[in-house]
Amino acid sequence: MKSSKVSAVNNNLREITPEEFKERLASKLDRHFEESVDEASMEDIFAALASMVRDGYSSKWRRTRIAESANGHKQAYYFSIEFLPGTLLRSNLLNLGWLDTAKEALADLGIDLDEIAAVEPDMALGNGGLGRLAAAFMDSLASTGYAGNGNGLRYKYGLFKQKFVNGYQKELPNDWLKQGDYWEVRRESKSVLVKFGGRVNMVDDNGWLTPQYEGATVVRAVPYDVAMVGYHNGVANTLRLWDAEIAPEDELKYPSIADRRKVEDLTSILYPDDSSYDGRLLRLKQEYFFVSAGLQSILNNFIRDYGEDSLTDLPKYVAVHINDTHPAMCVAEMMRLLVDRYRMDWDEAWEVTKQVMSYTNHTIMAEAMEKWDVGMFSQLLPRLFDIIKEIDRRYVAGLEGKVSGDVIERTRIVKNGQVHMAHLAIIGSHSVNGVAALHTQLLETEVLRDFYQLYPDRFNNKTNGITLRRWIQIANPDLAKLLDKTIGTDWRFDSKEMLKFEKFYHDTATLTSLQKIKLANKEKLAKVIKDKTGIVVDPEAIFDVQVKRLHAYKRQTLKLLHVLKLYQDLKAGIDHPKRVVIFGAIAAPSYVFAKQVIKVINSVADLVNNDPDIKGRLKVVFLENYNVSLAEQIIPAADLSEQISTTTKEASGTSNMKLMANGALTVATMDGANIEIKDAVGSDNIFAFGLDKDEVYNYYANHSYHPRDLYESDTVMKKTVDALIDGTIPGCVSEGRALYDDFLKDNEEFLVLADFEAYLKAQKLVEKVWANKRQWAQMSLVNIAHSERFDADKTIERYASEIWHLDKVEVDAGKA
Repeated sequence: MKSSKVSAVNNNLREITPEEFKERLASKLDRHFEESVDEASMEDIFAALASMVRDGYSSKWRRTRIAESANGHKQAYYFSIEFLPGTLLRSNLLNLGWLDTAKEALADLGIDLDEIAAVEPDMALGNGGLGRLAAAFMDSLASTGYAGNGNGLRYKYGLFKQKFVNGYQKELPNDWLKQGDYWEVRRESKSVLVKFGGRVNMVDDNGWLTPQYEGATVVRAVPYDVAMVGYHNGVANTLRLWDAEIAPEDELKYPSIADRRKVEDLTSILYPDDSSYDGRLLRLKQEYFFVSAGLQSILNNFIRDYGEDSLTDLPKYVAVHINDTHPAMCVAEMMRLLVDRYRMDWDEAWEVTKQVMSYTNHTIMAEAMEKWDVGMFSQLLPRLFDIIKEIDRRYVAGLEGKVSGDVIERTRIVKNGQVHMAHLAIIGSHSVNGVAALHTQLLETEVLRDFYQLYPDRFNNKTNGITLRRWIQIANPDLAKLLDKTIGTDWRFDSKEMLKFEKFYHDTATLTSLQKIKLANKEKLAKVIKDKTGIVVDPEAIFDVQVKRLHAYKRQTLKLLHVLKLYQDLKAGIDHPKRVVIFGAIAAPSYVFAKQVIKVINSVADLVNNDPDIKGRLKVVFLENYNVSLAEQIIPAADLSEQISTTTKEASGTSNMKLMANGALTVATMDGANIEIKDAVGSDNIFAFGLDKDEVYNYYANHSYHPRDLYESDTVMKKTVDALIDGTIPGCVSEGRALYDDFLKDNEEFLVLADFEAYLKAQKLVEKVWANKRQWAQMSLVNIAHSERFDADKTIERYASEIWHLDKVEVDAGKA
């Protein structure tokens, strides 16, 4: 790799003093709002601050683009249907090196930065871990000094805003763009056109078969760019988000508002309801829209810089990463553009495409590996379907006589009336990676075994990571200060330095400080809970947290059973340490079971929180509309991190890493990255329990899981599960019955009752350790120290060197 003028420890950026900061703020308010700081609303102050920050990084953004182009840097383009950056004000202030200055300057003016930052809505561009990972990678690509850009969709309403009504989840539009987005820049001149439907005829054009489109719908894709600012290094990359508009020349085709909405709704919501044909069709449109727009943009830029004759050199300058199966059409669309638009020979185009493309698989669950109905696909994308059929035909022909027909049939792209998107991504990429050691092992030996045997050199592991900057420096500043005090500030630039924190394992002053910081964070969260729900919780209690997307495999249901068991014990006079169980989760609108789980949890919360007999020893809180901003309040306050997915089902997890970094102790099945957390901290610093992967797969292979036998033979389990149907929980008769029936059905996939007894034992150990405050603090300290292993910067370094083959951008930070 080329040496970079930007090193991770280079902090020679232009500094700004508190006085200068206040002067700039006053100037912005005067110029844009004609008001003073004293007169300004929090919204106006936020807008002024955002404008100041944009001024601070604009030259860096421009210089980065110039440096990338002028120096011929290879660039990675990360295609993801989700990005979940959260809010950007404090993140950008931190990465510019202005955060402490901003806090001091605003405090001088009697203003709390956190209150101003709360004005900013979360960017509603994602749902869960997939989107948060993509956003973390954008931050890390810039912060490690690589040329890496995001490519996604500019959803006007995101997924939805979650509200609870009588305990039920209700979905409301999330109008996060109502006040505009202060960070985006519309690049109208970079717009491209995307075609849907119609007919395609192949006609001879001077000896080259060229597609001729008839009756296609043409949609204009307009990019909105958001700067991704590197940490103290002068680099600013780009997250490009595409919006759908009507092309000016087609205005007359859409005379009514309803007609216009048919086009504009293409980018309205994330994950349309896939329980209907129209919902699935819209999702397929979305996926092709951002794939085609993104690849056209990349090739336009490449040809501008290097010329069309250099397209065979594309892999030297461009890496396209397919994040899960949603952008898998990148393979076929790149082939379409190279062959149809630029008239590259098929075999040459295929080699270019494979070298450019790489793919991350994020699941082992078959239903999450997208498959599209051939009829729908061919009608919406006729030419792309022709391309995919030809890729499939050549794939089959190339393997005939080399491997068995069964292997060919299992791995081909088009079969049984469906287009298998994961197969397309694997066949058309040079790299396929899992996101935790166990996940990758299961891909190679179980889920994608045929592909691994065909292409063993393509498979590799890249365990997920998190942006430690955000989850410690921003979300938990007092912990950051304690690290500074004990181990120095180098950890802010090199997370490996955090390992030195373990040297303070026996230091009473440090352990006491750690306990005080946690208690203060819990007091802040207790206020948030009171303000949002009216529930009063004791900060001295165990804050037991399970925050993640709601899905059966993540087993919020197992935690629910534990809550019921604790409640029954307390009612019977069996004492337990005071505990506050905190849930945060969103269920997909069409996911009936997940919504039933939400209703039951909320009904149990109403029961428990209002029962005077248990004297407040147990509280249950389900905070609605879980997002990044809420996570930043919950995670620093957590004592216990619930990572209790069915073993073999969670690809990696990232909430486990964030909670660990903030000193929460993990209750964990040996699933996903939990295994690597255990490896990092040691078995004495995690509460591991449950079935291992071999036991799980034995159940699946032998169809030998009969939960009713466990239920009938275990009186504790029976009493706990019966609470769902015996009238204990008011207001959720049908939902309670749905969970009860699911737990007890033969070969229930997620093995909830199989792990019940082991989970209760793990929670007894939690209570025992909780009684020894010093031991708990020591275990917390070890987890914080070893969270450096999961720094996304390290993950990106591995992607950059082993998959994308990037070098670092040469930007003079001092001039940026």
